[in-house]
Amino acid sequence: MTAAAPQRPSVAPLVDGRKTATEQALVIAFMIVPLLALATAVPLAWGWGLTWLDVGLAVVFYVLTGLGVTVGFHRYFTHGSFKAKRPLRIALAVIGSTAFQGGVIGWVADHRRHHAFSDKEGDPHSPWLFGTSAVAMIRGFWHSHMGWILGRDRTNARRFAPDLLADRDIVLVDKLFLPLTAASLLVPAALGGLLSWSWWGALTALFWAGLVRVGVLHHVTWSINSICHMFGDRPFAARDRSANVWWLAVLSFGESWHNLHHADPTCARHGVKRGQVDISARVIWLFERLGWVHSVRWPTTRRLQKLSRDPA
Repeated sequence: MTAAAPQRPSVAPLVDGRKTATEQALVIAFMIVPLLALATAVPLAWGWGLTWLDVGLAVVFYVLTGLGVTVGFHRYFTHGSFKAKRPLRIALAVIGSTAFQGGVIGWVADHRRHHAFSDKEGDPHSPWLFGTSAVAMIRGFWHSHMGWILGRDRTNARRFAPDLLADRDIVLVDKLFLPLTAASLLVPAALGGLLSWSWWGALTALFWAGLVRVGVLHHVTWSINSICHMFGDRPFAARDRSANVWWLAVLSFGESWHNLHHADPTCARHGVKRGQVDISARVIWLFERLGWVHSVRWPTTRRLQKLSRDPA
């Protein structure tokens, strides 16, 4: 009797079910409401409704929530660019969750899937899935920038983020996404009201440091998916079309040095050349000096030379 051939282990599917109608409605609301606030921000700022307190609160919360995404969700949870002590690990998950970009587990699953299939079929937000004609490029830009978020399929976290599903702290933070999202609007509103001692101060802080701040951060983050996979410099040998876009570097806290990131995803620093500002990397460096993180994957000269398209 011939022995049966050993079966190859099955690969979990890319997606695991679809978003419910309630989840989809929340996704649309989280996208559209800050977008509408952003659209009305210019005329409001021109005539009335913007104070230096609003500007200060908006900048503080933009930096805080932006770094929660770039340092926390991206470089730490997705790519393991460093190891963090438990209090910082939880804090990064909480702060990143206040950026209106989804819970930590779903965010990480989507991004790991993006790297697994970057600019190929299976990538949730590549701009190159529809061809290279002018119409296809416009369609690809829309899809990679915002359109992919409206899809109903849910990336399979059991395949792409099993480590987070096994972490009780992170699972709890993920379940608290909606309260944390509410806090992302209510905390700046409360500070605006208390510091100005007025309901009007609370309302304007809710608008500028809440909704407008979220809208700006959304578009900066989405630009890494769209612009940084379509235009820019490619000094490093990545297997996709990721590129560096210098004028997004400060607003994205260094994420727009995207070509090196895709060439070496676990590297803690993305802006590695002279003059390439990478605020997220400096924050990680500060955490390391404070003893809050360790085993940081800093770039080495040998590694960069190996990845460079022009080693000389």
